[in-house]
Amino acid sequence: MAPDLAERETTTEDETALGGYVLARQVGHLLRRAHQRHVAIFQEGIGAAALTPMQWAALVTLVRDGQASQNQLGRLTAMDPATIQGVARRLLARGLIARAPHPADRRVSLLAATPAGVALVEATLPAAAAISEATLAPLNPDERRIFLQLLQRMAFA
Repeated sequence: MAPDLAERETTTEDETALGGYVLARQVGHLLRRAHQRHVAIFQEGIGAAALTPMQWAALVTLVRDGQASQNQLGRLTAMDPATIQGVARRLLARGLIARAPHPADRRVSLLAATPAGVALVEATLPAAAAISEATLAPLNPDERRIFLQLLQRMAFA
């Protein structure tokens, strides 16, 4: 019987196949697997708030910054225009953010968290901290510090 995926990816057999290329050791594959694990932890931890990680990022950024244009919010949260448009639309539909005209430029709308959005962020901040803790749980404190430093260096290179 063939080994399951987790077992197969941790074996060293067949390393000579494909010129030594082992998918389980490739940075993109490992980052994707780690991201999938984090998203599963996030979904379980955020619970009744029913936010995606991207919706959380946009909402918490607006709570922190007060307001931003959709374009600015996309840049602040590293989302492309199509993605931030969908995220903003969903948060608007839930009444967690509001749109208002820019006082100096009628072509631009500003997004801001509503009182309901602020309350949701405040209520879920403990869960957000626990989600980060659970994601990093396999690492000891020194490994966590180094891992986060290296991820920041890669993310902002």
